[in-house]
Amino acid sequence: MSLLTENVIPGIHGKVFGTNAMKENELIEIKTRLLKLEGINDIVLNIEIFPREFTIYTNKIVSIKDIENAVKSVGFHAIPK
Repeated sequence: MSLLTENVIPGIHGKVFGTNAMKENELIEIKTRLLKLEGINDIVLNIEIFPREFTIYTNKIVSIKDIENAVKSVGFHAIPK
């Protein structure tokens, strides 16, 4: 694998993840949990499409595995796109 496929790198584009969370309150719970991870600046939720998506913006390199594990701890899945 490579740096780009295993990590979210800082930048203006962010990294998009799909999730199996459906309700807005579930997505907010995921956002709250992810914002506790070091290096994550902002998360933009997209509740208009199916499957739901969120975009993560960072200020340093953050492992995708850390993001996936944080979302799993809330009871959902995060799949990088």
